[in-house]
Amino acid sequence: MSSESSHEANVETTLASKAAVSYAILDQALWNQFRNAASAEEFASAWLALQCRNIDGAAAGVVVLGEADVGPFAPAATWPDTAAVGPELSAAAEQALGKRRAVMTEGTRTLHVAQPILVDERLYGVCAVALDLGGTSGNDALRQLRWGTGWIESLLLRERSAEDQQLRERTGFALDMLASVLEQKRFKAACTALVTELAMRLRCDPVSIGFVRRRRAAVRAVSHAAAFGHRQDPIRDTEAAMDEAIDQHAVVLHPAPEGWEYRVSRAHEDLARGHKVDAVLTVPIQSNGTLIGALTFERSNGEGFDDATIELCDAVASVVGPVLDEKRRNDRFLLAKIIGAFWDELRRLLGPQHFGRKLVTVVLAALVAFFLVARGSYEIAAPAKLEGSIQRTVVSPFNGFLASESVRAGAVVRAGQTMATLNDQDLALEQLRLTTTRSQRLTEYDRALAKQDRAEASIIKSQIEQLEAQLSLVDEQLARTRITAPFDGIVVSGDLSQSVGATLERGQELFKIAPLKAYRVILEVDEADIADIEPGQRGRLRVTSLPDEALAYRVDRITPIADQRDGRNFFRVEASLDEADDRLRPSMEGVARTAIAERLLIRIWTRRLVGWARLAAWRWQP
Repeated sequence: MSSESSHEANVETTLASKAAVSYAILDQALWNQFRNAASAEEFASAWLALQCRNIDGAAAGVVVLGEADVGPFAPAATWPDTAAVGPELSAAAEQALGKRRAVMTEGTRTLHVAQPILVDERLYGVCAVALDLGGTSGNDALRQLRWGTGWIESLLLRERSAEDQQLRERTGFALDMLASVLEQKRFKAACTALVTELAMRLRCDPVSIGFVRRRRAAVRAVSHAAAFGHRQDPIRDTEAAMDEAIDQHAVVLHPAPEGWEYRVSRAHEDLARGHKVDAVLTVPIQSNGTLIGALTFERSNGEGFDDATIELCDAVASVVGPVLDEKRRNDRFLLAKIIGAFWDELRRLLGPQHFGRKLVTVVLAALVAFFLVARGSYEIAAPAKLEGSIQRTVVSPFNGFLASESVRAGAVVRAGQTMATLNDQDLALEQLRLTTTRSQRLTEYDRALAKQDRAEASIIKSQIEQLEAQLSLVDEQLARTRITAPFDGIVVSGDLSQSVGATLERGQELFKIAPLKAYRVILEVDEADIADIEPGQRGRLRVTSLPDEALAYRVDRITPIADQRDGRNFFRVEASLDEADDRLRPSMEGVARTAIAERLLIRIWTRRLVGWARLAAWRWQP
């Protein structure tokens, strides 16, 4: 029994040693594949195998990679094979992608762990491993994956650095070509400098550039050629190749490598055969989203165009296209520029895009059509004020003192109504004195007649007549101490409530009275509009106190003297109301609109602008 036991132990030891050797060889092979990986897929496959070898109990694994943050994300490597990746493991990977954090889920027989691959907070993918329930714990597996993803991050950073370096090189090359174009002032010189520089830097012979003219490409410059004829067969072949690329809106390469997207390249084949070159590349040139021309590159000696060179040429065409198009437009004659601008606008209007421009054009056309036929009533608006058609001034009849007043401005009075009274004390005393003196003279006159003294009687009679005249004057003055309204009307001005007892001078204004229903309208027409106003025109007035009532009036006369107030010159125009409203009062203000004639609306709305423009032109006319 002891010999058999020792034999079994030797067999197990031999098998273990052989397994260790085989695993060591496998690890060495995986590390060699990991170091010498030529692509991201090979790198991920070797890395995943190493990770699963280091995780005890790993049953399956998958690495999913894609474009940062946007995807699409697809499996880049599986272990041990694609069939081993089940739906539960895929679900864990998708969950980690969605949450952007580590995920651990337990299935029916396995434990699934998934670790997202983040570089600079950007999601590039996920690594997920399925574990047997009796193997390594989920936390230890996640720790191993988290440490191991550093290799994937290093790969991604290295690839991104290489892409950035290529982008910088392309950008620098394109800017150099742009500098060559900008150094030239004229379009022809800029094209020649560009193709010559491209031919030297890219080892091409020749490089041609053409621009679309009358829907066909026309060669404008050829490298290392000061002049060429458009009717020559080589130039025609080049133009045909340019048309072929422009018509397809794509880069055309002949001969096309394997996996290259299909392009029609018959003209390029003819060009390569006619020029006896090995490779032809044509890159369209764009400006503002429109294809304006193309660059054609030719190479011989068995040298073709790789993807990096094609991207470089495309970058150059994108950068120099708008600049060359601007130089081409600027080098045209003035008439050609005008015609070109007109056709550009017409193409935008009739083309499939530029909806906003079409909408604006339709609206403007509708407005122009409307203003060509739309007519309206031309009216001149002006500030207006109501005045009585007759205004009577009541004045003091003689020098005296104000005894009382009974009305003031705004009061409605009737004919004969007492408005104020003057102090009549002095006049009454004067009347008494004159009456007494007249009685004395009558007595003396009777005495002289009794004595038959004719001379004395004649003198006294003259004195009596004089006294009677003075008495009549005093009586008249006494009657006029009572100041009455001359007619029915309204007191426009006058307030004597604070002047009772004050001295009044003869002819001093006391009141102004205007009739109640006899008004005239005073329009203050601006001097720019006075030429359109004529007697007999009709209009409407709205006063501030009655804005809902339109009062019709008729223009009577125009005062030919201008007044100035508030920084404007105006003429006074008098008009009479057709009907007077009982609510109207003198001095009411409002706005009057005088109808002139029917005119085009555009003429009505622009009359002041046109008048100003005429005066300005007249002022600066030599």
